[in-house]
Amino acid sequence: MSTLADLAAGMSDGSVEVVDLTAPLSEETPVIQLPEPLANTPGLRIEELSRYDDRGPAWYWNVLHVGEHAGTHFDAPVHWVTGEDGPDVSEVPAEDLVGPAAVIDMSREVEEDPDFLLEVEHVRRWEEEHGSLPEGGWLLYRTGWDARSEDEEAFLNVDGDGVSHTPGISVECARWLAQEAPIVGLGVETVGTDAGAAADFDPPFPVHSFLLGAEKYGVTQLQNLDRLPPTGSIVMVAPLPVEDGSGSPCRVLALTTH
Repeated sequence: MSTLADLAAGMSDGSVEVVDLTAPLSEETPVIQLPEPLANTPGLRIEELSRYDDRGPAWYWNVLHVGEHAGTHFDAPVHWVTGEDGPDVSEVPAEDLVGPAAVIDMSREVEEDPDFLLEVEHVRRWEEEHGSLPEGGWLLYRTGWDARSEDEEAFLNVDGDGVSHTPGISVECARWLAQEAPIVGLGVETVGTDAGAAADFDPPFPVHSFLLGAEKYGVTQLQNLDRLPPTGSIVMVAPLPVEDGSGSPCRVLALTTH
């Protein structure tokens, strides 16, 4: 129990910090926009039931209408056709939702090129400096895109031809992360785990295709990755365990030291 006691002491004295990586979920939170005739997920809509009034004099509560893949959300393997026989959200092992975090920062490159793609060589260079990606851990991909999260137009960054220009991961890197890297999941700051232009990749949406097909997981629309070191943090991902759910809005927290 000494490890847990040390953790509790660190949280008490402030040497261990809890960093919230979650974007606040509101009716204005940007959601992915797919072209017609494809079905789109709704964002959040709040329906008030009572607020200290004659509908309920001592309590306030709402009904939430929201798509599984809105805001900071979790992708379960069953979300994609390549993972259709994999676990839904309720079946994901709890131990996969807590693990060491590796933070790769490519924000400078993305500032110069919004269509920047992470390649295997970028991960290899990171490993040369910081060590191997963590076994059973999460790769958190920092691009600086969270700075745009309160401006839907800037966040989705769609041009006049309907193409979204947001950073992502190359086809080969997505395949490598799914098939060779020891991680269980990937977290990004953008609206989805794939690049904005990934519909035209081969295969389309390779992060979804390869990672979910390998029964790994995705988390999107993270914030505050700039507050985490490259290694040494623990990430905790908390989706709702919805039976038959393909995903869920979630709270994502990290434990890190100063």
